[in-house]
Amino acid sequence: MTALPRGETPGSPAADDDAVVAPPSADVPVPSAGDGTETEGGAPGPTGAGDPEPSPGTGGPAEATYGKTDAADGEPAGAADGATDDGPDGADGCDDSADGPTDDEPGEPAEAAEDTADGAGADAAPAQLSEAEAEVAAQRELRERIEKRKAEKAGPIAAGGKLSGKAADLLAAVRAVESGEQSATSFFDSPAPAAPRRIAPEPAPARPRAPEPARAPQSASPKTVAATAAVLAEGGAPAALAGPAAEVLGAQAADVLRVDPWQLLAVPGVRPEQADGFARALLGAECGPDDERRSAALVGWLLERAALRGHTALDASQVRAALAERSVTDPDAAVQHAVAEGVVLVFQDDEKDGQDHDGQGAGAPAESGEEPGADTERAGQEPVQVLLGLDRYALAEESLADGLARLVNACEKDADWTEAASAASSPSAAELIRAVAAHGLVAHTGGEAARAEPAALITAARALGLRALGATHSADGRRRLASATGDPETAVTLAGLLSGEQGPGRDEEGAVAVDLLVVLDAPQLDVETAAILVESLADGTRLVLSGDPGVLGSAGAGQVFADVLAARACPQIVSRTPDPGPIGELVSGIGIGELNQVEAPGKEVVIVPVRDAGEAVHRTVQLVADSVPRAIGVPSSDTQVITVGHGGSAGTRALNAALKQRLNPGPGRFGGFDPGDRVVHVPAPGRAEPGVVVSADAEGLHLDCAGTEVVVAQERVESSVRHGWALSAHQAAGMRWPAVVVVLPGDAAQGLSRSWVYTAFSRGERHLSVVHGVDQALPRVVAQPPAQDRTTRLRTLLETPAR
Repeated sequence: MTALPRGETPGSPAADDDAVVAPPSADVPVPSAGDGTETEGGAPGPTGAGDPEPSPGTGGPAEATYGKTDAADGEPAGAADGATDDGPDGADGCDDSADGPTDDEPGEPAEAAEDTADGAGADAAPAQLSEAEAEVAAQRELRERIEKRKAEKAGPIAAGGKLSGKAADLLAAVRAVESGEQSATSFFDSPAPAAPRRIAPEPAPARPRAPEPARAPQSASPKTVAATAAVLAEGGAPAALAGPAAEVLGAQAADVLRVDPWQLLAVPGVRPEQADGFARALLGAECGPDDERRSAALVGWLLERAALRGHTALDASQVRAALAERSVTDPDAAVQHAVAEGVVLVFQDDEKDGQDHDGQGAGAPAESGEEPGADTERAGQEPVQVLLGLDRYALAEESLADGLARLVNACEKDADWTEAASAASSPSAAELIRAVAAHGLVAHTGGEAARAEPAALITAARALGLRALGATHSADGRRRLASATGDPETAVTLAGLLSGEQGPGRDEEGAVAVDLLVVLDAPQLDVETAAILVESLADGTRLVLSGDPGVLGSAGAGQVFADVLAARACPQIVSRTPDPGPIGELVSGIGIGELNQVEAPGKEVVIVPVRDAGEAVHRTVQLVADSVPRAIGVPSSDTQVITVGHGGSAGTRALNAALKQRLNPGPGRFGGFDPGDRVVHVPAPGRAEPGVVVSADAEGLHLDCAGTEVVVAQERVESSVRHGWALSAHQAAGMRWPAVVVVLPGDAAQGLSRSWVYTAFSRGERHLSVVHGVDQALPRVVAQPPAQDRTTRLRTLLETPAR
């Protein structure tokens, strides 16, 4: 497997370009509905021409470009879509034998987008912040509050600091007499008491904030960029890195790089061997593989790469092994130095717990004098697992665990919603309503049809006079929720709620003005977003996390929904409402590890066998452009193609090129796009918004995203907009289309998992076509149990009682 460059936007694994499996045999399981839609007679199979056209734009060999990254994908690197973690990869789970950048499409990485917004929003007025920058600002504010609270807890406690009014005056008088500043008699003649204060009127409800115009992130000052470029030139690094380096490292970027050249690793897309070459050019003989500056930067780089694949922490032994692979002769000392320098935090399993949670978490921080990663095997006990983590994720997990506990304890437990439950449309909805009435935090699981139950809960709560709201992962999910409740005011996107562009706004204390918040598509919650969300909820607010545990996880680090379920931190309501029709039956079987043949009399499910990737591209174009519209009645504009990865001969790039040539040919005069092109816009890392190109002018590229006009600045088009006829499964999560074509070429077998198949197959509402070229790999991966392949600390934090 080929490793991703640091900072590569999730979901663009280079493994997709190189993975090869044996040619598929003729033994392909075909459902009984295999009469197909792509030929006049409806029979599936190779095209009658017998010579499938080659797919244009196929992924070629990776370019060894300095610091190049992939853009606009919105999914975790290596979590699915072709990247696997099954090689001898050390800490990051990627094969480090090929260290050059591996993607052939330039763009903006996840960290670049975040760091740009972080630096840009510092001096701007709130009204000018874009949605992405508002999220980053909220994350920064959360971290500052957490640090402030920790500092207050660690500092000395001032006696009487919480007193006010007459009690505070009396305390001050006593201290003045004790210190000799005033005599005791001076207090005998007290003045007349002051008039009682008037009670302030009840503040008016917060009004929704109007949507704010988006703007391009501000870059570093020209002076800073020029100074940084000069240092880069001395070290032989390309001048193109000056802007990103200045944004990441700040105004002192030039001085930082001159003192510590390995800080170049903080720039997205830069690899260790490139930073080594830069350091050698600047430091000469002083540079060595065991330089403490190098080892500390490597440790941080390894954890940043792990975060792209969803981990919030890594086992210390994995980090040490990865350092050894990169010529660090004393990995133990290197890790200790990184901990001492504050590059990473060290955690270990709580000894009172007495059990290992399958690598899913760690408890209290290790003692400062204890060597991190040491095998401290005690008599009759298993060795304590030591985890290393970046402070941003550690703070987010701790804040989230505290916030969830606060919601659990602050909720009114004796609310009577009996009448609302008895009027529910289904037993599962009634059970959910009763659980929410008695608890501040509830988890709800189920498939697509089960979304009707949170909708019923929201409707019932609003009928009781509560401010109830549902938040979804995508605009499409918001539309479906609003349709289920019958009230557009009840549905928002999570990003819109946190940025203030949607929803009821904030109350006078800064909390979201709701009494009940239902978060649908909960598996898409990353730990930082979840921490910001819970921090934004007032005491007494009820929170429901609802989603399908079988789908792929979040694009960001963490697995919040899975950890909450595993920790059993709250009541769990399992829906008994099955997904209807042949697609629902097929997907339900996949969820329990069975790939069953299903009866599809209306051609709801069709399997199209193919021999190679070229034929897969040819048949996909045929299905989208002709067969599905003619036989199923779903137009091409409502048919979505989903494939395993972005690279490879049948990845999203190859398929998008072929589909554009057939459906909307044009010269691509607007940065590679033409009016009418289907695109996907990534306004922030981990978020993908489908849209259509409307026009372009001096302001930028004009898109129509689910009825909302979006203008992408010219300098941002290349990094945040891609053609969208074909998406990866991560990009498609949380959305549904009338018809879906899932492409499984032979070279995609290594990127498949049960969660991937479950997610891709469940995106279609009326029709599912599977372009099948992976032979027996498909039933094999479906039969394998889903792996909890993310290392996090949240589960243990939720399971560990507060001390």
